[in-house]
Amino acid sequence: MAASDRLSALLVRRLSKGSLSSCPELMMQFHHTRENLDRFIPNRSAMDFDFAHYMLTEGRKGKENKKGVVSSLSKEAYLKLLAETFNMNRTCILAFKNKPPTPVELIPHQFYSSVHQSKPSKPLRHIPQTSEKTLDAPDIIDDYCLNLMDWGSSNVLALALENTVYLWDALNGSTSELGQHVAIGLNSSSVQLWDSTENRLLRTLKGGHQSRVGSLDWKNHILTTGGMDGKITNNDVRVHSHIVATFVGHQQEVCGLKWSACGQQLASGGNDNLLYIWDMLMASMHSRSQWLHKLEDHSAAVRALAWCPFQNNLLASGGGGSECCIKFWDNHTGACLDSVDTGSQVCALLWNKNERELLSSHGSTQNQLTLWKYPSLVRIAELTGHTSRVLFMDQSPDGRIVATAAGDETLRFWNAFGAHEVKKDALKAEQPRPFPHIRQIR
Repeated sequence: MAASDRLSALLVRRLSKGSLSSCPELMMQFHHTRENLDRFIPNRSAMDFDFAHYMLTEGRKGKENKKGVVSSLSKEAYLKLLAETFNMNRTCILAFKNKPPTPVELIPHQFYSSVHQSKPSKPLRHIPQTSEKTLDAPDIIDDYCLNLMDWGSSNVLALALENTVYLWDALNGSTSELGQHVAIGLNSSSVQLWDSTENRLLRTLKGGHQSRVGSLDWKNHILTTGGMDGKITNNDVRVHSHIVATFVGHQQEVCGLKWSACGQQLASGGNDNLLYIWDMLMASMHSRSQWLHKLEDHSAAVRALAWCPFQNNLLASGGGGSECCIKFWDNHTGACLDSVDTGSQVCALLWNKNERELLSSHGSTQNQLTLWKYPSLVRIAELTGHTSRVLFMDQSPDGRIVATAAGDETLRFWNAFGAHEVKKDALKAEQPRPFPHIRQIR
C-alpha cells in the first residue's frame, strides 16, 4: 500500500473516532506532505512514563485524599457551627439561661404611694385547743341519721335530749324548754311547731311522711323535712295545706338537709350514699320534683352538708365511717372539685363566715374537730375533748363560737373561728361626723 493511501486510511479511522479536530498537525501533513509518511508514531523520547504512571495511580489517590481532607474539614466546621447555633453540646435538654437584666424603674421607688407598698403580713390567729365551756347533755341519742341541735338567729341554741327539747340562751346562759318557733320532727312521722313565748304548741304538720322525721331545715317561712321513708317535703307554715313541694330520690333515710344562702338550691344526703341537689325552679306541688344533680361519688352515708358562704356554687359534703372523705362540688355543673381523706367518720361540717376555712367533726378514733384551710386543704388545728363521735355541730349567729354535742352526753363550746375583724368601712360609718346638721357636698 502506498504511503498516501495509508495516510488516508489513518485519517478515515481518526474521522470515525471524532478526533481529527484535535490533531491540526496531522491535517497539515495531509494537505502538504505526501512523502515518507508511513504511520503516525509519537515521540517517545519526549515522554516521561514514570510520571505518567504516577499521575494515573498515586496522583489520583492524592487528589481524592485532598478532596476528602477538604471535605472533612468543611464538614467538621459545619457541625461545629451547627452545635454552637443550637447549643447541642450541653448535657441537659432544658437549661436556664442567665437571669434577665434588672428592669429600669421609670418612676423612682420613693415616689410610689403607700397604696402600692406591700401589705404587712397578717398575724397568725391563736386557736385554743380545748373547749371554753362544757355543759351536760344527758340522754342525748347517738344516731347518725338524726339532727338534734340547732343554733338560731336569736342566739338561742336548741338541743333535743330524749323526749324533751331544751333551749340555751347564749346571752345570759339560761336554760329552758322549747323555744320561739321551734320545729320538732317526731318518730310518729309528724312535725310540731312550738312558740316558747307562751310555751304552747302552735300546730302539727301531718301527711308529709310515713315514718320518723330526722332532718329539718328552714328557708324563711318554708320548713323542709326529710324522713326515714326517703321523702323530702317543703311545708309552708303560713297556710293550712302546708305541703307545697315533694322531692323523691333517696331510697333510704334522709340524713342531712341544707338550703343554700340564696335559697334557690337544696342539698340532701341519705343513708343510701347519695347526694342530691334540688332546684326550687324545678319544684312541683302536684308531682315529684326532678333533681338538678344526682351525685354518686360517696361510698358511705352522707350526713354532713355545708354551703360555702364566700362562693355560692360550692358545696361541701362528708361521708360516713367506711369512706372518711370530704368532697367539694360545683353546684352549676355537678362536678367534684376536690376530695380529702380525713381518716375518720365525717359527722358535721361548718364554714367559717369570716375566713376561708372549714371545720369538720369526726368519730373514732380521736372524736376530734379539724380545721382546714381552703382551697389548699391543709390542717390548721385539731381540737379534742369529746370521748364519743361528735355528731352535732353548729355555730353562733356571729360565726365566732362553735357548739358541739356528742354521745358522751356533753355540750361543748369552742372558740374555733375566733373574733373577726370589723371592716374599716363599717367603723367609719359608725363614727358620728362633725356638724351632722350641715349638708355635705360629696
